[in-house]
Amino acid sequence: MSIVLAASTALMFSLGTYLLLQRRLSRLIIGLGLLGHGANLLLLLSGGRRGVAGIVGSTDGKVIADPMPPALALTAIVISFAVTAFLLALAHRSWQLTGNDLVEDDLEDRRIALLAAAAELDDEELEVAAAAADPSIAPGPIAEAQA
Repeated sequence: MSIVLAASTALMFSLGTYLLLQRRLSRLIIGLGLLGHGANLLLLLSGGRRGVAGIVGSTDGKVIADPMPPALALTAIVISFAVTAFLLALAHRSWQLTGNDLVEDDLEDRRIALLAAAAELDDEELEVAAAAADPSIAPGPIAEAQA
Protein backbone atom coordinates (compact mmCIF):
# COMPACT_ATOMS: atom_id res chain seq x y z
CA MET A 1 0.00 0.00 0.00
CA SER A 2 2.82 2.43 0.82
CA ILE A 3 4.48 1.84 -2.54
CA VAL A 4 1.26 2.71 -4.38
CA LEU A 5 0.89 5.90 -2.34
CA ALA A 6 4.54 6.82 -2.89
CA ALA A 7 4.20 6.27 -6.64
CA SER A 8 0.96 8.30 -6.69
CA THR A 9 2.67 11.09 -4.77
CA ALA A 10 5.61 11.15 -7.18
CA LEU A 11 3.24 11.13 -10.17
CA MET A 12 1.19 14.01 -8.75
CA PHE A 13 4.30 16.06 -8.01
CA SER A 14 5.74 15.47 -11.47
CA LEU A 15 2.48 16.21 -13.31
CA GLY A 16 1.86 19.26 -11.13
CA THR A 17 5.33 20.60 -11.85
CA TYR A 18 4.88 19.98 -15.59
CA LEU A 19 1.54 21.80 -15.61
CA LEU A 20 2.96 24.72 -13.62
CA LEU A 21 5.48 25.28 -16.41
CA GLN A 22 2.73 25.70 -19.04
CA ARG A 23 1.60 29.11 -20.30
CA ARG A 24 -2.15 28.67 -19.83
CA LEU A 25 -3.71 29.74 -16.55
CA SER A 26 -6.12 26.80 -16.44
CA ARG A 27 -3.23 24.32 -16.60
CA LEU A 28 -1.37 26.31 -13.98
CA ILE A 29 -4.30 26.06 -11.58
CA ILE A 30 -4.70 22.32 -12.19
CA GLY A 31 -0.96 21.86 -11.64
CA LEU A 32 -1.13 23.73 -8.36
CA GLY A 33 -4.03 21.52 -7.29
CA LEU A 34 -2.05 18.41 -8.15
CA LEU A 35 0.89 19.67 -6.11
CA GLY A 36 -1.45 20.26 -3.17
CA HIS A 37 -2.92 16.77 -3.42
CA GLY A 38 0.58 15.31 -3.72
CA ALA A 39 1.58 17.14 -0.54
CA ASN A 40 -1.45 15.71 1.24
CA LEU A 41 -0.51 12.20 0.13
CA LEU A 42 3.03 12.83 1.33
CA LEU A 43 1.67 13.83 4.73
CA LEU A 44 -0.46 10.68 4.75
CA LEU A 45 2.64 8.61 4.03
CA SER A 46 4.62 10.31 6.78
CA GLY A 47 2.03 9.31 9.39
CA GLY A 48 3.30 5.75 9.47
CA ARG A 49 1.29 2.58 9.80
CA ARG A 50 -2.12 2.34 11.34
CA GLY A 51 -2.17 2.08 15.09
CA VAL A 52 -4.22 2.98 18.08
CA ALA A 53 -5.73 6.45 18.22
CA GLY A 54 -3.49 9.00 19.87
CA ILE A 55 -5.39 9.52 23.12
CA VAL A 56 -3.20 10.25 26.13
CA GLY A 57 -3.09 7.44 28.67
CA SER A 58 -5.00 4.89 26.59
CA THR A 59 -1.98 2.68 25.86
CA ASP A 60 1.72 2.35 26.63
CA GLY A 61 2.67 4.58 23.68
CA LYS A 62 4.42 2.07 21.44
CA VAL A 63 1.71 1.58 18.78
CA ILE A 64 0.06 5.00 18.73
CA ALA A 65 -0.30 6.58 15.30
CA ASP A 66 1.19 10.04 14.90
CA PRO A 67 -1.70 12.57 15.05
CA MET A 68 0.26 15.43 13.50
CA PRO A 69 0.14 14.44 9.77
CA PRO A 70 -3.69 14.29 9.61
CA ALA A 71 -3.88 17.71 11.28
CA LEU A 72 -1.36 19.10 8.81
CA ALA A 73 -3.25 17.49 5.93
CA LEU A 74 -6.49 19.19 6.99
CA THR A 75 -4.68 22.51 7.19
CA ALA A 76 -3.12 21.93 3.76
CA ILE A 77 -6.53 21.10 2.28
CA VAL A 78 -8.01 24.36 3.56
CA ILE A 79 -5.05 26.41 2.35
CA SER A 80 -4.99 24.78 -1.09
CA PHE A 81 -8.75 25.32 -1.43
CA ALA A 82 -8.35 29.03 -0.62
CA VAL A 83 -5.42 29.46 -3.02
CA THR A 84 -7.26 27.60 -5.78
CA ALA A 85 -10.37 29.74 -5.32
CA PHE A 86 -8.25 32.91 -5.44
CA LEU A 87 -6.41 31.75 -8.57
CA LEU A 88 -9.68 30.83 -10.26
CA ALA A 89 -10.99 34.33 -9.56
CA LEU A 90 -7.81 35.87 -11.00
CA ALA A 91 -7.94 33.60 -14.06
CA HIS A 92 -11.60 34.46 -14.64
CA ARG A 93 -10.82 38.17 -14.47
CA SER A 94 -7.88 37.74 -16.83
CA TRP A 95 -10.13 35.83 -19.23
CA GLN A 96 -12.72 38.63 -19.07
CA LEU A 97 -10.09 41.25 -19.90
CA THR A 98 -8.12 39.42 -22.60
CA GLY A 99 -10.52 36.78 -23.94
CA ASN A 100 -8.09 33.89 -23.43
CA ASP A 101 -6.10 32.30 -20.62
CA LEU A 102 -2.70 32.44 -22.29
CA VAL A 103 -0.01 34.28 -20.35
CA GLU A 104 1.61 36.78 -22.71
CA ASP A 105 5.29 37.65 -22.86
CA ASP A 106 6.44 40.77 -21.12
CA LEU A 107 8.18 43.44 -23.20
CA GLU A 108 11.07 43.54 -20.77
CA ASP A 109 11.46 39.75 -21.02
CA ARG A 110 11.74 40.04 -24.78
CA ARG A 111 14.32 42.79 -24.45
CA ILE A 112 16.40 40.75 -21.99
CA ALA A 113 16.26 37.74 -24.31
CA LEU A 114 17.39 39.93 -27.18
CA LEU A 115 20.25 41.30 -25.08
CA ALA A 116 21.36 37.81 -24.13
CA ALA A 117 21.26 36.64 -27.75
CA ALA A 118 23.26 39.60 -29.03
CA ALA A 119 25.97 39.73 -26.36
CA GLU A 120 28.73 40.27 -28.91
CA LEU A 121 27.22 43.46 -30.40
CA ASP A 122 28.48 46.85 -29.26
CA ASP A 123 26.12 49.22 -27.44
CA GLU A 124 24.94 51.22 -30.45
CA GLU A 125 24.17 48.15 -32.56
CA LEU A 126 22.43 46.53 -29.60
CA GLU A 127 20.09 49.48 -29.02
CA VAL A 128 19.26 49.73 -32.73
CA ALA A 129 18.58 45.97 -32.83
CA ALA A 130 16.36 46.22 -29.73
CA ALA A 131 14.38 49.10 -31.24
CA ALA A 132 14.01 47.21 -34.53
CA ALA A 133 12.82 44.04 -32.80
CA ASP A 134 10.13 45.79 -30.80
CA PRO A 135 8.80 49.17 -31.99
CA SER A 136 7.53 50.06 -28.50
CA ILE A 137 11.13 50.14 -27.23
CA ALA A 138 12.67 53.52 -27.90
CA PRO A 139 16.35 53.76 -28.76
CA GLY A 140 18.50 54.50 -25.75
CA PRO A 141 20.76 57.49 -25.07
CA ILE A 142 23.77 55.99 -26.89
CA ALA A 143 21.93 55.67 -30.22
CA GLU A 144 20.41 59.15 -29.78
CA ALA A 145 23.83 60.68 -29.03
CA GLN A 146 25.30 59.12 -32.18
CA ALA A 147 22.50 60.49 -34.39
